[in-house]
Amino acid sequence: QVQLVESGGGSVQAGGSQRLSCAASGRTFSGSAMGWFRQAPGKEREFVAAICWSGGSPRYSDSVKGRFTISRDHAKNAMYLQMNSLKPEDTAVYYCAASESPYATCVSPTRYAYWGQGTQVTVSS
Repeated sequence: QVQLVESGGGSVQAGGSQRLSCAASGRTFSGSAMGWFRQAPGKEREFVAAICWSGGSPRYSDSVKGRFTISRDHAKNAMYLQMNSLKPEDTAVYYCAASESPYATCVSPTRYAYWGQGTQVTVSS
């Protein structure tokens, strides 16, 4: 059974940093797209960052570009999101997602077959 488990969420003050981790089990995703999405209360789930194929360049939403860094560790079947200069508007539940395949583009949630349970990130001003 495939599982994605996020960790590293919590509360932080504006300007601070957090690092989210996503541990995958049940299959390897080294050749697939993996990404991070987030959902704030009352809003739709939105794309944050992704790597669409092994060795591909990271993709970021405009709202996090320059502040967040996505990385993958194929040996550990894991993915990370380093979040710096956090803002209150970054407050959301963050989800790890993985696809069945690599894609040229992977910012749409429809690309992803597997999702984690989410981890809450709260940024206070």
